[in-house]
Amino acid sequence: MGPQHPATHGVLRLILRMDGEQVLSVRPDIGFLHRNFEKICENRTYPQIMPYSDRLDYVAAMTNNWAYARAVETLMKVEVPRRAEYLRVIFGELQRIASHLIFWGTFGADTGAVTPFLYGLRERERILDLFEMTCGARLTVNYYRIGGVDKDLPAGFHEKARSFVNYFKSKLKEYDELLTGNVIFQNRVKGIGHLSQEAALAYAASGPVLRGSGVAWDLRKDEPYSVYPELKFDVPVGQRGDCWDRYLVRFKEMEDAIHIIDQALDQIPSGDIMAKIPKVIRPPKGEVYVRTECPRGELGFYLVSDGSTRPYRIKCRSSCFVHVSALPEIVDGKGYLIADVVVILGSLDIVLGEVDR
Repeated sequence: MGPQHPATHGVLRLILRMDGEQVLSVRPDIGFLHRNFEKICENRTYPQIMPYSDRLDYVAAMTNNWAYARAVETLMKVEVPRRAEYLRVIFGELQRIASHLIFWGTFGADTGAVTPFLYGLRERERILDLFEMTCGARLTVNYYRIGGVDKDLPAGFHEKARSFVNYFKSKLKEYDELLTGNVIFQNRVKGIGHLSQEAALAYAASGPVLRGSGVAWDLRKDEPYSVYPELKFDVPVGQRGDCWDRYLVRFKEMEDAIHIIDQALDQIPSGDIMAKIPKVIRPPKGEVYVRTECPRGELGFYLVSDGSTRPYRIKCRSSCFVHVSALPEIVDGKGYLIADVVVILGSLDIVLGEVDR
């Protein structure tokens, strides 16, 4: 199945062993979108790498920028100004909602419901409008910088962001009635794609996939960074670890993200948006591994510096790669049908640009 099949959410090939309509086993075949990200980065200066991080998870470019910037800042021991940290949180949570809207819409389409996909794109456009008015881009944003962010908020941003927050709160109620409360949808996803706590931990799953299996692990709480300790929000977790729980976790995360943005807009201080760093960035010799809570899970960057303007080595640790590798654990020998495999894959919410990094 795939790599051309739309249900594989990108250029992924699934090798299915079948007995009639029943799936006996699944083996993912990856590599169709490989662009040699890590090797390219070894031939670029540290600032030049930032736009390449956009292309990993192109549905969540803001948080990819953030993950890479945090790794270099940790290596350089840079303290980011508080205003810049608040801006990072605001745009990071807007990106989380935009990413989950794509999941919500495509997951609905995977189960035969077309309307959620149209509604999700409609609301996502308003978030991309906020991105565009701030940094000029909508998808691959290249907004974060080592030491802060590229630009301060433009005139009218606060009002437009507040308008979106209030608007989206009402839309979440509509989404709840449209899809979450739909009996047909529930029958398609409840009890399908079970991933136990033990298996999720053994595979090093993270993000909504891990929390859907009942493990309350969120880096924003458990390894807090930026100004998240100053903001109040919940960490939703599932109970059964099936497709339904993974769906509910992401749905509730959209509610929490709106709450975080609301607080951050109230609390954002004045001040600088960039730390004072050298024009030519040469981190000291050493190595560092930093992980960040992105919409799909933990995105980690391992950096090795030899003291030059280019990293000696960059290793990107992708949650999407981990979750694809767990597919056989979820599917094999469970008696699922092809339609169930489509739903299970959709519930993992992978982006192949991050798998084939």
